[in-house]
Amino acid sequence: MTLRAALSILSLLLLAGCVSGGAGDPLASQQGRVEAGRAYVQLGLGYLQQGLTEQAKAPLVKALALNSRDADAHAALALVFQAQSEPALADEHFRKALAQRPNDTRIRNNYGSFLYAQGRFRQAEAVFRLAAGDTLYPERSRVFENLGLTALKQGRRAEAREHLEKALQLNQRQPRALLEMAELSYENRHYVPARDYYDRFSQLSDHDARSLLMGSRLARVFDEPATVAELGQQLQRLYPGTPEYQQYLSEQ
Repeated sequence: MTLRAALSILSLLLLAGCVSGGAGDPLASQQGRVEAGRAYVQLGLGYLQQGLTEQAKAPLVKALALNSRDADAHAALALVFQAQSEPALADEHFRKALAQRPNDTRIRNNYGSFLYAQGRFRQAEAVFRLAAGDTLYPERSRVFENLGLTALKQGRRAEAREHLEKALQLNQRQPRALLEMAELSYENRHYVPARDYYDRFSQLSDHDARSLLMGSRLARVFDEPATVAELGQQLQRLYPGTPEYQQYLSEQ
C-alpha cells in the first residue's frame, strides 16, 4: 500500500468516526463539526496528492458546508484549482484562506508559489517576504529559495544569490537552490564553487536538460572531454529537441 493510499484510507476512517460514532448526531456539537471538517480536508488533500483533483473537490466542499470560513479547506481548494489551471478560482480561495489566517506562513508560501507560477513576480515577492519573517517556520529555507528564484526572474542576480545562500545555510539539501547557485557562480567565472554546487546538486537530484548542459560546461572548463561527450550523449538521447541541446551543439 502506498503512502497516498494509506492517507486516503485513514481520512475515510476519520470521517466515518466523525459522522457515525458516539451517541446522537456528532455534527450537532461544535467539536464534532470541527473534527468532521478536518477529516474532510484531509480526505481532499489525499485525493489531491494522488492527482485526483475532481474527487478532491467533494470533501472540501463538504468541509466548507460545515464552516464557510475554514482556512484549510479554502487553501486546499486553491491548490486543487491551481492544479486544474483555474487561476482565478485558485486566487480567490487563497485570498479567502489568508483572510481567515493572515499570518499562516504555509498558506502564504503556497500562495506566493502560485503567484510565481502565474508570472506575477512582484506580488509573489511581497508574499514571500512576509513568509520569510516567520523565523520558526519549519520550511523557511524554501521561502528563501523562492525569494531567490523570484529575484532571478526580475533580473536582480546579486540579490538572488543572497537569498539562495541563505536558503542553503538553513538547509544544504535543496537541489534547486544548488543548481541556481552553480549557474550564478559559473556566470561570474567562479568555477570552483560552481563545481561544488553542481556536484552537491547531482547527489540529490536526477538531471534534466538544464543541469546536463551546466555539467557539460563545467566539464569543459576543467578539461574533461570524456565527461563533456557523455553529458552531450545524454542530452541527445533524452532531450534532443530542447534549446539546451541546441546550445550544447553550438558550444562544441
